[in-house]
Amino acid sequence: MTPPQKPFEIFLATLPGLEETLCAEVKLKGFKRPRAVPGGVVLEGGWPEVWRANLWVRGASRVLARLDAFKVRELHQLDARARHVPWASVMRPDVPFRVEADCASSRIYHSGAAAERIETAIRETLGATPAPDAAPEASVLVRARIENDLCTISLDTSGELLHKRGYKQAINAAPLRETMAALFLQQCGFDGAGPVLDPMCGSGTFVIEAAEIAARLNPGRARSFAFEQFANFDAEAWAKMRAVQSQREPAARFHGSDRDAGAIAMSQANAARAGVDAFCSFRQAAISEVAPPEGEGPGLVILNPPYGSRIGDKRALVPLYRAIGQVLKTRFAGWRVGLLTSEPQLAKATGLPFLPPGPPVPHGGLRVTLHRTDPLG
Repeated sequence: MTPPQKPFEIFLATLPGLEETLCAEVKLKGFKRPRAVPGGVVLEGGWPEVWRANLWVRGASRVLARLDAFKVRELHQLDARARHVPWASVMRPDVPFRVEADCASSRIYHSGAAAERIETAIRETLGATPAPDAAPEASVLVRARIENDLCTISLDTSGELLHKRGYKQAINAAPLRETMAALFLQQCGFDGAGPVLDPMCGSGTFVIEAAEIAARLNPGRARSFAFEQFANFDAEAWAKMRAVQSQREPAARFHGSDRDAGAIAMSQANAARAGVDAFCSFRQAAISEVAPPEGEGPGLVILNPPYGSRIGDKRALVPLYRAIGQVLKTRFAGWRVGLLTSEPQLAKATGLPFLPPGPPVPHGGLRVTLHRTDPLG
Protein backbone atom coordinates (compact mmCIF):
# COMPACT_ATOMS: atom_id res chain seq x y z
CA MET A 1 0.00 0.00 0.00
CA THR A 2 1.48 3.35 -1.03
CA PRO A 3 1.63 5.87 1.83
CA PRO A 4 -0.89 8.70 1.43
CA GLN A 5 0.55 11.92 0.03
CA LYS A 6 -1.67 14.42 1.84
CA PRO A 7 0.75 16.56 3.86
CA PHE A 8 0.51 16.73 7.62
CA GLU A 9 2.55 18.24 10.44
CA ILE A 10 5.71 16.42 11.49
CA PHE A 11 7.42 17.26 14.78
CA LEU A 12 11.09 16.51 15.41
CA ALA A 13 11.82 16.66 19.13
CA THR A 14 15.03 17.86 20.72
CA LEU A 15 16.20 19.25 24.05
CA PRO A 16 15.35 22.85 25.01
CA GLY A 17 18.16 25.11 23.83
CA LEU A 18 18.99 23.04 20.75
CA GLU A 19 15.92 23.84 18.60
CA GLU A 20 17.63 26.35 16.30
CA THR A 21 20.60 24.04 15.76
CA LEU A 22 18.29 21.16 14.87
CA CYS A 23 16.35 23.42 12.51
CA ALA A 24 19.58 24.32 10.71
CA GLU A 25 20.39 20.63 10.28
CA VAL A 26 16.89 19.84 8.98
CA LYS A 27 17.24 22.61 6.39
CA LEU A 28 20.61 21.26 5.28
CA LYS A 29 19.06 17.81 4.84
CA GLY A 30 16.63 19.26 2.29
CA PHE A 31 13.36 19.33 4.23
CA LYS A 32 11.08 22.15 3.16
CA ARG A 33 10.25 25.11 5.39
CA PRO A 34 11.13 23.71 8.83
CA ARG A 35 10.62 26.08 11.73
CA ALA A 36 12.01 25.93 15.25
CA VAL A 37 9.42 25.79 18.05
CA PRO A 38 9.82 25.13 21.79
CA GLY A 39 11.09 21.57 22.16
CA GLY A 40 11.86 20.88 18.52
CA VAL A 41 11.22 21.57 14.86
CA VAL A 42 7.97 21.46 12.88
CA LEU A 43 7.67 20.82 9.16
CA GLU A 44 5.01 19.61 6.76
CA GLY A 45 5.25 16.51 4.64
CA GLY A 46 4.03 12.97 4.08
CA TRP A 47 5.15 9.54 5.22
CA PRO A 48 8.30 9.55 3.04
CA GLU A 49 9.41 12.67 4.95
CA VAL A 50 8.72 10.86 8.24
CA TRP A 51 10.89 7.95 7.12
CA ARG A 52 13.68 10.25 5.90
CA ALA A 53 13.66 12.25 9.13
CA ASN A 54 14.14 9.07 11.17
CA LEU A 55 16.81 7.76 8.82
CA TRP A 56 18.77 10.96 8.11
CA VAL A 57 18.45 13.55 10.89
CA ARG A 58 21.18 13.30 13.53
CA GLY A 59 19.93 15.75 16.13
CA ALA A 60 16.27 14.73 16.64
CA SER A 61 15.40 12.52 19.61
CA ARG A 62 12.11 11.33 18.09
CA VAL A 63 9.81 12.05 15.13
CA LEU A 64 6.09 12.51 15.73
CA ALA A 65 3.41 12.40 13.01
CA ARG A 66 0.52 14.66 14.01
CA LEU A 67 -2.78 12.94 13.17
CA ASP A 68 -5.35 15.41 14.43
CA ALA A 69 -5.94 18.49 16.59
CA PHE A 70 -9.19 19.68 18.14
CA LYS A 71 -10.56 21.81 20.96
CA VAL A 72 -11.80 20.00 24.08
CA ARG A 73 -12.87 21.23 27.50
CA GLU A 74 -14.41 18.13 29.07
CA LEU A 75 -13.43 14.47 29.20
CA HIS A 76 -16.68 13.36 27.50
CA GLN A 77 -15.82 15.67 24.58
CA LEU A 78 -12.37 14.10 24.37
CA ASP A 79 -13.91 10.64 24.37
CA ALA A 80 -16.30 11.51 21.53
CA ARG A 81 -13.74 13.41 19.46
CA ALA A 82 -11.04 10.71 19.84
CA ARG A 83 -13.39 8.22 18.16
CA HIS A 84 -13.24 10.30 14.97
CA VAL A 85 -9.44 10.28 14.66
CA PRO A 86 -8.55 8.14 11.59
CA TRP A 87 -6.82 5.45 13.63
CA ALA A 88 -7.35 2.70 11.06
CA SER A 89 -5.45 4.64 8.39
CA VAL A 90 -2.19 4.30 10.34
CA MET A 91 -2.59 1.78 13.17
CA ARG A 92 -2.98 -1.99 12.88
CA PRO A 93 -5.45 -3.89 15.06
CA ASP A 94 -2.86 -6.63 15.65
CA VAL A 95 -0.14 -4.30 17.00
CA PRO A 96 -0.38 -3.36 20.71
CA PHE A 97 -0.45 0.32 21.55
CA ARG A 98 -0.14 2.62 24.53
CA VAL A 99 -1.21 6.20 25.14
CA GLU A 100 0.69 8.95 26.94
CA ALA A 101 -0.95 12.31 27.64
CA ASP A 102 0.10 15.56 29.24
CA CYS A 103 -2.02 18.57 30.03
CA ALA A 104 -1.14 22.24 30.52
CA SER A 105 -3.32 25.34 31.04
CA SER A 106 -6.47 23.39 30.16
CA ARG A 107 -9.84 22.50 31.66
CA ILE A 108 -8.80 18.89 31.28
CA TYR A 109 -5.94 18.66 33.74
CA HIS A 110 -5.74 14.96 34.64
CA SER A 111 -3.33 13.39 32.15
CA GLY A 112 -4.07 9.84 33.31
CA ALA A 113 -7.82 10.28 32.75
CA ALA A 114 -7.19 11.83 29.31
CA ALA A 115 -4.96 8.92 28.28
CA GLU A 116 -7.59 6.46 29.50
CA ARG A 117 -10.32 8.03 27.35
CA ILE A 118 -8.15 7.97 24.23
CA GLU A 119 -7.07 4.39 24.90
CA THR A 120 -10.71 3.32 25.19
CA ALA A 121 -11.60 5.12 21.95
CA ILE A 122 -8.81 3.33 20.06
CA ARG A 123 -9.64 -0.05 21.56
CA GLU A 124 -13.34 0.22 20.76
CA THR A 125 -13.06 1.74 17.26
CA LEU A 126 -9.95 -0.06 15.97
CA GLY A 127 -10.04 -3.30 17.93
CA ALA A 128 -6.40 -3.00 18.95
CA THR A 129 -5.16 -4.19 22.34
CA PRO A 130 -3.34 -1.93 24.80
CA ALA A 131 0.20 -3.11 25.50
CA PRO A 132 0.95 -4.67 28.90
CA ASP A 133 2.92 -2.42 31.22
CA ALA A 134 5.74 -4.96 31.25
CA ALA A 135 6.42 -4.63 27.51
CA PRO A 136 6.00 -1.00 26.45
CA GLU A 137 8.78 -1.25 23.86
CA ALA A 138 6.74 -3.76 21.81
CA SER A 139 3.99 -1.27 21.07
CA VAL A 140 3.02 1.80 19.10
CA LEU A 141 2.97 4.99 21.19
CA VAL A 142 0.12 7.49 20.81
CA ARG A 143 0.92 10.86 22.35
CA ALA A 144 -1.69 13.44 23.31
CA ARG A 145 -0.83 17.01 24.28
CA ILE A 146 -3.66 19.14 25.69
CA GLU A 147 -2.58 22.76 25.97
CA ASN A 148 -4.91 25.75 26.25
CA ASP A 149 -7.79 23.31 25.60
CA LEU A 150 -6.29 22.24 22.24
CA CYS A 151 -5.67 18.50 22.02
CA THR A 152 -3.00 17.40 19.54
CA ILE A 153 -2.86 13.68 18.77
CA SER A 154 0.44 12.30 17.43
CA LEU A 155 2.00 8.95 16.67
CA ASP A 156 5.58 8.32 17.73
CA THR A 157 7.12 7.06 14.49
CA SER A 158 10.56 6.38 15.97
CA GLY A 159 10.03 3.86 18.74
CA GLU A 160 13.25 3.80 20.74
CA LEU A 161 14.78 7.27 21.08
CA LEU A 162 16.87 8.16 18.06
CA HIS A 163 20.15 8.52 19.95
CA LYS A 164 20.11 4.73 20.02
CA ARG A 165 21.89 4.32 16.71
CA GLY A 166 22.31 0.59 17.15
CA TYR A 167 26.07 0.37 17.69
CA LYS A 168 26.77 1.53 21.24
CA GLN A 169 26.59 -1.54 23.45
CA ALA A 170 29.29 -0.35 25.83
CA ILE A 171 28.86 2.96 27.66
CA ASN A 172 30.44 4.75 30.58
CA ALA A 173 28.75 6.67 33.40
CA ALA A 174 26.49 9.59 32.35
CA PRO A 175 27.10 9.10 28.61
CA LEU A 176 26.44 11.95 26.21
CA ARG A 177 23.64 11.07 23.81
CA GLU A 178 24.59 10.81 20.14
CA THR A 179 21.86 13.29 19.17
CA MET A 180 23.33 15.90 21.51
CA ALA A 181 26.86 15.20 20.32
CA ALA A 182 25.80 15.71 16.70
CA LEU A 183 24.22 19.09 17.45
CA PHE A 184 27.19 20.26 19.54
CA LEU A 185 29.54 19.28 16.70
CA GLN A 186 27.35 21.34 14.37
CA GLN A 187 27.45 24.31 16.76
CA CYS A 188 31.25 24.09 16.63
CA GLY A 189 31.10 24.44 12.85
CA PHE A 190 32.02 20.83 12.08
CA ASP A 191 30.68 19.82 8.66
CA GLY A 192 32.67 16.64 8.07
CA ALA A 193 35.91 18.32 6.99
CA GLY A 194 39.04 18.32 9.12
CA PRO A 195 40.14 16.12 12.02
CA VAL A 196 38.37 15.90 15.36
CA LEU A 197 40.04 15.02 18.66
CA ASP A 198 38.35 14.23 21.97
CA PRO A 199 40.99 13.92 24.72
CA MET A 200 38.42 12.60 27.25
CA CYS A 201 36.52 10.36 24.89
CA GLY A 202 34.71 8.04 27.32
CA SER A 203 32.76 5.61 25.14
CA GLY A 204 33.73 7.51 21.97
CA THR A 205 30.50 9.38 21.22
CA PHE A 206 31.99 12.62 19.82
CA VAL A 207 34.65 10.79 17.80
CA ILE A 208 32.27 8.23 16.28
CA GLU A 209 29.58 10.81 15.54
CA ALA A 210 32.14 13.04 13.79
CA ALA A 211 33.42 10.08 11.77
CA GLU A 212 29.88 9.16 10.70
CA ILE A 213 29.18 12.74 9.62
CA ALA A 214 32.40 12.83 7.58
CA ALA A 215 31.63 9.44 6.02
CA ARG A 216 28.05 10.54 5.22
CA LEU A 217 26.56 7.54 6.99
CA ASN A 218 22.85 7.74 7.81
CA PRO A 219 22.42 7.72 11.60
CA GLY A 220 19.41 5.39 11.41
CA ARG A 221 20.98 2.83 9.09
CA ALA A 222 21.41 0.08 11.68
CA ARG A 223 18.09 0.14 13.54
CA SER A 224 14.37 -0.36 13.15
CA PHE A 225 11.57 2.17 13.69
CA ALA A 226 8.02 2.15 15.02
CA PHE A 227 6.57 3.22 11.66
CA GLU A 228 7.48 -0.22 10.29
CA GLN A 229 4.52 -1.48 12.37
CA PHE A 230 2.02 0.99 10.91
CA ALA A 231 -0.92 0.02 8.68
CA ASN A 232 0.26 2.29 5.86
CA PHE A 233 3.87 1.11 5.87
CA ASP A 234 5.24 0.38 2.39
CA ALA A 235 8.10 -2.08 2.90
CA GLU A 236 9.23 -1.93 -0.73
CA ALA A 237 9.43 1.88 -0.81
CA TRP A 238 11.25 1.89 2.54
CA ALA A 239 13.77 -0.69 1.29
CA LYS A 240 14.52 1.51 -1.72
CA MET A 241 15.01 4.56 0.50
CA ARG A 242 17.38 2.70 2.82
CA ALA A 243 19.35 1.33 -0.11
CA VAL A 244 20.35 4.83 -1.29
CA GLN A 245 23.79 5.58 0.15
CA SER A 246 26.06 8.58 -0.13
CA GLN A 247 28.95 7.08 1.81
CA ARG A 248 32.45 8.42 1.18
CA GLU A 249 35.95 7.95 2.53
CA PRO A 250 36.71 10.86 4.90
CA ALA A 251 39.77 12.92 4.07
CA ALA A 252 40.56 13.45 7.77
CA ARG A 253 40.78 11.07 10.71
CA PHE A 254 39.09 11.12 14.10
CA HIS A 255 40.91 10.63 17.36
CA GLY A 256 40.04 9.86 20.94
CA SER A 257 42.10 9.46 24.05
CA ASP A 258 41.28 8.79 27.69
CA ARG A 259 43.31 7.98 30.76
CA ASP A 260 41.06 4.95 31.40
CA ALA A 261 41.94 1.76 29.48
CA GLY A 262 38.35 0.55 29.80
CA ALA A 263 37.09 3.67 28.02
CA ILE A 264 39.48 3.04 25.14
CA ALA A 265 38.28 -0.55 24.81
CA MET A 266 34.67 0.65 24.79
CA SER A 267 35.38 3.29 22.17
CA GLN A 268 37.18 0.85 19.89
CA ALA A 269 34.37 -1.71 20.15
CA ASN A 270 31.70 0.93 19.50
CA ALA A 271 33.57 2.35 16.49
CA ALA A 272 33.91 -1.13 15.02
CA ARG A 273 30.19 -1.81 15.41
CA ALA A 274 29.44 1.57 13.79
CA GLY A 275 31.69 0.66 10.85
CA VAL A 276 33.98 3.68 11.29
CA ASP A 277 36.97 2.05 12.98
CA ALA A 278 39.04 2.34 9.78
CA PHE A 279 39.22 6.11 10.21
CA CYS A 280 39.13 6.38 14.02
CA SER A 281 42.03 5.93 16.42
CA PHE A 282 41.91 5.64 20.21
CA ARG A 283 44.76 5.54 22.70
CA GLN A 284 45.17 5.60 26.44
CA ALA A 285 46.64 8.93 27.53
CA ALA A 286 46.35 11.48 30.31
CA ILE A 287 45.40 15.04 29.37
CA SER A 288 49.03 16.08 29.90
CA GLU A 289 50.11 13.68 27.11
CA VAL A 290 47.63 14.87 24.49
CA ALA A 291 49.08 16.35 21.29
CA PRO A 292 47.81 17.06 17.76
CA PRO A 293 47.80 13.96 15.54
CA GLU A 294 50.79 13.81 13.22
CA GLY A 295 50.31 14.60 9.56
CA GLU A 296 46.97 16.37 9.93
CA GLY A 297 46.16 20.04 9.86
CA PRO A 298 44.22 21.95 12.51
CA GLY A 299 40.69 20.80 13.25
CA LEU A 300 38.38 20.63 16.25
CA VAL A 301 39.10 19.57 19.82
CA ILE A 302 35.82 18.78 21.54
CA LEU A 303 35.44 17.33 25.00
CA ASN A 304 32.99 16.68 27.81
CA PRO A 305 35.13 16.74 30.99
CA PRO A 306 33.73 15.84 34.41
CA TYR A 307 31.97 18.79 36.03
CA GLY A 308 30.96 17.46 39.45
CA SER A 309 27.57 17.72 41.13
CA ARG A 310 28.73 19.13 44.50
CA ILE A 311 30.66 22.29 45.39
CA GLY A 312 33.65 20.29 46.63
CA ASP A 313 33.79 18.37 43.38
CA LYS A 314 33.85 21.58 41.40
CA ARG A 315 36.72 23.05 43.40
CA ALA A 316 38.68 19.83 43.06
CA LEU A 317 38.23 19.96 39.27
CA VAL A 318 39.79 23.42 38.82
CA PRO A 319 43.35 22.02 38.37
CA LEU A 320 42.09 19.63 35.70
CA TYR A 321 40.48 22.46 33.73
CA ARG A 322 43.64 24.56 34.09
CA ALA A 323 45.64 21.65 32.69
CA ILE A 324 43.20 21.30 29.78
CA GLY A 325 43.57 24.97 28.95
CA GLN A 326 47.35 24.89 29.22
CA VAL A 327 47.70 21.87 26.92
CA LEU A 328 45.35 23.31 24.30
CA LYS A 329 46.88 26.79 24.34
CA THR A 330 50.47 25.56 24.04
CA ARG A 331 50.05 22.66 21.58
CA PHE A 332 46.94 23.27 19.49
CA ALA A 333 47.49 26.55 17.63
CA GLY A 334 44.99 26.88 14.80
CA TRP A 335 42.55 24.36 16.33
CA ARG A 336 39.07 25.28 17.46
CA VAL A 337 37.81 24.09 20.84
CA GLY A 338 34.39 23.02 22.06
CA LEU A 339 34.09 22.30 25.77
CA LEU A 340 30.93 21.14 27.51
CA THR A 341 30.40 21.93 31.20
CA SER A 342 27.69 22.83 33.66
CA GLU A 343 29.96 25.29 35.47
CA PRO A 344 30.98 28.62 33.90
CA GLN A 345 33.73 28.94 36.51
CA LEU A 346 35.31 25.69 35.36
CA ALA A 347 35.26 26.86 31.75
CA LYS A 348 36.84 30.13 32.90
CA ALA A 349 39.58 28.18 34.71
CA THR A 350 40.89 26.91 31.35
CA GLY A 351 41.93 30.44 30.37
CA LEU A 352 40.73 29.75 26.83
CA PRO A 353 39.27 32.63 24.75
CA PHE A 354 35.69 31.37 24.62
CA LEU A 355 33.05 33.08 22.52
CA PRO A 356 29.75 34.13 24.15
CA PRO A 357 28.04 30.84 25.07
CA GLY A 358 24.70 29.62 23.80
CA PRO A 359 21.77 28.56 25.98
CA PRO A 360 22.23 25.82 28.59
CA VAL A 361 20.87 22.38 27.69
CA PRO A 362 19.48 19.72 30.08
CA HIS A 363 21.78 16.72 30.47
CA GLY A 364 21.83 14.09 33.20
CA GLY A 365 19.87 16.22 35.69
CA LEU A 366 22.13 19.25 35.10
CA ARG A 367 22.14 22.10 32.60
CA VAL A 368 25.26 22.11 30.46
CA THR A 369 26.64 24.77 28.14
CA LEU A 370 28.88 24.42 25.13
CA HIS A 371 31.82 26.84 25.28
CA ARG A 372 33.46 27.44 21.87
CA THR A 373 36.56 29.21 20.60
CA ASP A 374 37.69 30.51 17.25
CA PRO A 375 40.98 28.98 16.00
CA LEU A 376 43.52 29.33 18.81
CA GLY A 377 46.44 31.69 18.26
